[in-house]
Amino acid sequence: MDTPDTGTNIISLDSLNTFLSQRDNSENAFYISTIPKMCTEAPCILGIDEAGRGPVLGPMVYGIAFCPIDKNEMLKSFECADSKALTEAKRDEIFSNMCTSTDVIGWAVDIISPNRISNSMLSLKKHSLNEVSKESAIGLIKAVAFAGVVIEHIYVDTLGSQPEKYQAYLLNIFPNYKITVAKKADSLYPIVSAASIFAKVTRDHSLQTWKFSEGFDLNHKDFGSGYPGDPVTKKFLKEYLDPVFGFPQIVRFSWSTASKILESDAYPVEWMETEDENPKSTQSTQITSFFKMDKETKKKHSFFAQMCLTNSTPF
Repeated sequence: MDTPDTGTNIISLDSLNTFLSQRDNSENAFYISTIPKMCTEAPCILGIDEAGRGPVLGPMVYGIAFCPIDKNEMLKSFECADSKALTEAKRDEIFSNMCTSTDVIGWAVDIISPNRISNSMLSLKKHSLNEVSKESAIGLIKAVAFAGVVIEHIYVDTLGSQPEKYQAYLLNIFPNYKITVAKKADSLYPIVSAASIFAKVTRDHSLQTWKFSEGFDLNHKDFGSGYPGDPVTKKFLKEYLDPVFGFPQIVRFSWSTASKILESDAYPVEWMETEDENPKSTQSTQITSFFKMDKETKKKHSFFAQMCLTNSTPF
């Protein structure tokens, strides 16, 4: 979890856009709102949900919302619902209304960059998207608790098809809280709906304010929703592929949609593999071994012959 941003007070869409436009898109970002005083004095409910798990473009955003238990009914006055069932304009309206109710409701978002997602999933020690998601949810809970919120009950949208397993996993980490994990929690619990809206609006505006470090002058309409089935997104992936360097950093190159295009349209790369003379050895090959003569054959390493290399000065 990255260091929370404490220098920005997001109370409107304009301030959200300012925050997003100033961040480095290649890195994660974490924001937590001001903490309502009553949330540090009265037992609170927390809701957690994500936005952008499936797209091949842009960040995945985990959101958390919290308020005192006795203010739960007030969430209904905001018309909180599953963010996917609302129009973009309605989500923005609800987001703005909740941001002006800082005496009652607080929130936080963890913006996980496409660059970080790809590196996690493609590293030697692979880190699945589910693991990335779990770490984000846990980090959000810990950050809110550290900020002084009195946590009573946490409601979470499930990961995978077995919510009871995820619930047991979280209870093992947070045994002092009541935790409910459910499918479609964003439709069942208003506090999760609120978290869903904070996450979805943050992701949408992250794409709208995206600045390409590669120098492209594009807006979000030029690359579409980011979902693999979107024709505009497909067109963007084809047109903005560099055959040597690959995709811009907005692309999750660990996605099969992206990797298939790389395989078909990018220049092929042949990786040299050295022969292991002792397969049972656990020691890594030192670079100096390439320059040593074989004592039996009096020849250099086969790498030199394969690459047509000769010495510029005698050894």
